Amino acid sequence: MEYKYLGKEITHEKLQSMKTAEREQLCSELRDKILNTVSQNGGHLASNLGTVELTVALLSVFDYKKDKIVFDVGHQSYSYKLMTGRFDRFNTLRKRDGISGFPRVSESPYDAFDTGHSSTSISAAMGIARARDLEGKKFNVVAVIGDGALTGGLAYEAINDLGHSKTRMIIILNDNEMSIDKNVGGLSKHLSKLRISSGYISAKQTTESFLQKLGFVGRGLIKLILAIKDFFRFLLYRKTPSMFDDLGLNYYGPIDGHNMDDLIKALDAAKDIRGPVLIHVITKKGKGYAPAESNPSDYHGVGPFDLETGVASSGNHSYTSVFANTLTELAANNPKIVGISAAMTIGTGLDNFQMKYPARFFDCGIAEEHCVTMAGGLAVSGFIPVVAIYSSFLQRAYDEMITDCCFMNNHVVFAIDRAGFVGNDGHTHHGLLDISYLNSMVNMTVFSPRDYKDLSRCLTYAVENVKGPVAVRYPRGTSPFESGAPLYQDISDCVRPHISRDYGKDFVIVSTGKISEEADKAADILNGLGISGKHINVSMIKPVPAKEILELMDGAEKVYSLEEGIISGGFGEALEREFEGLGFFGGVTVFGVKNPIVRAMSQKEQIAYCGLDGDSLAASIKESLPKT
Repeated sequence: MEYKYLGKEITHEKLQSMKTAEREQLCSELRDKILNTVSQNGGHLASNLGTVELTVALLSVFDYKKDKIVFDVGHQSYSYKLMTGRFDRFNTLRKRDGISGFPRVSESPYDAFDTGHSSTSISAAMGIARARDLEGKKFNVVAVIGDGALTGGLAYEAINDLGHSKTRMIIILNDNEMSIDKNVGGLSKHLSKLRISSGYISAKQTTESFLQKLGFVGRGLIKLILAIKDFFRFLLYRKTPSMFDDLGLNYYGPIDGHNMDDLIKALDAAKDIRGPVLIHVITKKGKGYAPAESNPSDYHGVGPFDLETGVASSGNHSYTSVFANTLTELAANNPKIVGISAAMTIGTGLDNFQMKYPARFFDCGIAEEHCVTMAGGLAVSGFIPVVAIYSSFLQRAYDEMITDCCFMNNHVVFAIDRAGFVGNDGHTHHGLLDISYLNSMVNMTVFSPRDYKDLSRCLTYAVENVKGPVAVRYPRGTSPFESGAPLYQDISDCVRPHISRDYGKDFVIVSTGKISEEADKAADILNGLGISGKHINVSMIKPVPAKEILELMDGAEKVYSLEEGIISGGFGEALEREFEGLGFFGGVTVFGVKNPIVRAMSQKEQIAYCGLDGDSLAASIKESLPKT
């Protein structure tokens, strides 16, 4: 497509002056650019396609150089990036040294807040709005949040505060799940349009201000008028006031999120309201691309795909699918096993479990804290809850894991997906902190399996043999050991360390998880250079099987640890501490991540960037050994 608007500066004044047909042309160009880029780079597609008109309407009403727009999660920010000076760099989306797939303050002065996790936009926007008021400034603050993110408790905490404080800001509720109810008759349609007009709002505010001055009588009249308004609204719409009205927000909607004229009228009118406003917008995920419209879940977060067919190339297996298949098999023989997800049923692979055992599956929405505490309740009642949550999202439930599971020694199994580097989603989605925060938890057992069969054994052992809280962490993607012989043979093997390479006693590498592949490579490279050592692989990393590791070392004195996580509080530090308790004071050189802010690039690039690839490990170990 030849672009008429994209590639040029799109100012607020230019957008204001556009006619409807021109805005529609701009939307077409935005969708074309998003589709072509995401099909090449991967990214969040369906949600971004669904909010094109909404974004154009927002920037037609609000000046992005002055006003602040906070996108929740950031899955819908691509159009905004394209219209705020990043068109020329958009082809670098989610690439190394390119632009992020999420809003980033460091990337653009027009990104108001870093996002990547759900349900934060209203709280962040309130902070910005309160700072504005403290400084006596006049700009607008807008939070854009989806109906999925609204299931997160943080969003309701913010709304409760907002309704109480009456802070002036606007919330756009982007609802892409429910359909728009048909208007009942011409009067209903007229009143709906009238209610979001600036004249109506101005008159409403003037009347309320006048009545407030009348004191007790005026406040009584306000309550009477509101009651009458709600009565007639019920007669017309057969609806009671929305919960947002009850929480103290001015609610308007629902509005067709693909009708820019209606959107602009509503947004323009909302700017005049001296308090919190929620505008309820209905959009369709995947809008404009038939495969994404038909299957929005499949096109939520995608890798590169064929734009014509919509088909992406993918392998048959992944760590996620192996976890899901193993759990489903275990559940067939144990009716006490239940599965729990936090709005990631497909992402965590639990959709098959849900179909087979619907009564034993619970999707709690984006509510990780609730998931974990509920799992604690199931555990004290004799069930075995398996909580499947991505590593970076589980951080939200740190307190609940400690107080509601670990302190009571409840047998809750945490299936921690996306442990380690995640690739192009960048630093907000890495699972680099879980070993460290799990190590801080009393009674917690932690497994970090190396390959598919190891994962299956670790999960089985965690479900059937561990008595208290237990975590099984596994990475995104496929196993490098898929075609090789499994290192571990029996279920109980997962609690013992095993030798993966045995060339001599010059050094020992102790590794855990998928990244042990790089330790194998380093040992092979060094052996080729005449430096002969061992590589010991460990799957159970808490408690650390330090005594068994020392026995396998066979007198070697130079020890190196390797993990796909931060060094501070991680496996290597725990290993060194346990070694000292057993009288080994030779020390451990820890290879891990020093700074978890590792930007978007492929997983392989991220490992090399942090110096954890086989070549870098071999070079570092060679440099540290005696020159002789």
